[in-house]
Amino acid sequence: MGSRERVFAGERVKDEALVPVAVLPGPRVVPEFRRPGAALRQRFAVAGLIAADVALAAAVWGVALGLQGLWGRGGPSEVAVAAIAPSVVVWVGMRALLGLYPGYGLDAVQRLRRHVYSVFAALAVLAVFAVGFHVGDSLSRLMLLISFGGLLLAAPFAQHAARRVLRRAKVWGKPVVVLSYRKTGEAFLEHLRREWGLGYRPAALFDYNLLPAGEGYREAPYERTLRDAAAWARERRVETCIFATPYTRREQLSGMISVASESFREVIVIPNLDGVTNSSVIARDLAGTFAVEVRYNLLDPWAQRAKRVLDLLLAGALGFLLLPLLLGLALLIRLDSPGPALFRQKRPGKDGRTFRVCKFRTMHADADERLARMLEENPQLGEEFRRHGKLRNDPRITRIGRFLRKTSLDELPQLWNVVRGEMSFVGPRPYLEIQRSQISEHERFILRVPPGISGLWQVSGRSDTTLEERVRLDTYYVRNWSVWLDLIILARTVRVVLGRSGAY
Repeated sequence: MGSRERVFAGERVKDEALVPVAVLPGPRVVPEFRRPGAALRQRFAVAGLIAADVALAAAVWGVALGLQGLWGRGGPSEVAVAAIAPSVVVWVGMRALLGLYPGYGLDAVQRLRRHVYSVFAALAVLAVFAVGFHVGDSLSRLMLLISFGGLLLAAPFAQHAARRVLRRAKVWGKPVVVLSYRKTGEAFLEHLRREWGLGYRPAALFDYNLLPAGEGYREAPYERTLRDAAAWARERRVETCIFATPYTRREQLSGMISVASESFREVIVIPNLDGVTNSSVIARDLAGTFAVEVRYNLLDPWAQRAKRVLDLLLAGALGFLLLPLLLGLALLIRLDSPGPALFRQKRPGKDGRTFRVCKFRTMHADADERLARMLEENPQLGEEFRRHGKLRNDPRITRIGRFLRKTSLDELPQLWNVVRGEMSFVGPRPYLEIQRSQISEHERFILRVPPGISGLWQVSGRSDTTLEERVRLDTYYVRNWSVWLDLIILARTVRVVLGRSGAY
């Protein structure tokens, strides 16, 4: 967490109760909230994101006009040129209505979903006006396809780049005050810093510590600390407060929120919903009674069909385009070491049904015998294999096999598994049969979906993560499964593969 300045924000009481203490970040964070003009930072962030979208739209429409002149039947019409500016305005306006400027608090999945809605909404508005003014014949379908398709594909990457620029310029994110317990709060602050895209920048942590008092626990008085936190926030124009106190009693939490709502414009509460993921929870008002609704997209047959259609389209297109590469790699494998080019191994699949996963062979033909002999002779290698399911410096791997693993090209034959319905493009990576005993507690979640060529484990460290971390990521994926999450993982997979990170 780095060095911190601890500021007294209350008074000590008797009977070993600990009065809350304000824990403020060090000079790297706090001074910028003291400077005049901090309230303008969000406006700069909004202006930067809008400017990035307008610049992208202008570039995409320019490309569309150019390609229309080359491939279309004549140049673009006057109506088409006149429709460019209103279309961009409508698209930017839709994004503003959907809360994408600046989009604080939205994760990658939520931003992608709203982005897709904004593109199709803008296209629908343009179509309605074209029909209403009887100018539909003057609009080139090719130009519309290129322009709106370009926005659909390119805008998420442009916005991510814009957020990184804004972050470097120290105008991305809004300051938040966190009220929590010491260890929980510090872990939560680290989480906010790691997930900087959410746009919540920790300005202060006010601590509610719990101390043993006989057989139970007693909380220190909180109202004085809330008043001090509110005064600190007003001085620095911090309008957002986050209660990261998941184990606080409901009655006390209600009082804390009531006090905080007098001074903070936005109050966020992290409830005690262990095991229930954020994206699957929807707040409901049942005639004055607060409730949470948990939806599992996994059980939605339409979501499953959409995932299957996406798998077949991608597998068919990539299989056709990569056929020469597949044949060339198979030939190199046969020339490098004796044995078949493909390696097929039994793995547990959806609902526990066993299937044979296809991969390019990256090891010598007698790899299993070598592994058993190595693990018996070296206990340290046995521990590494137990934790990660593989070895970093594995002598069983061939020369071409090491290259294939680094580039993840050894996974390409799994396109056939996708076509057969045994695997998906995105999902939990297939586990080994010998690992089923280690994931038995979570097996019923992980094996509810087909295993994937890529997944959260692939884009979150791959071989650098432990088996326990891999199981946690796979469980999270299954509970949050959606087509939007699949698209995010596919985009991140390209970055990870090109960077060759965590693969061996």
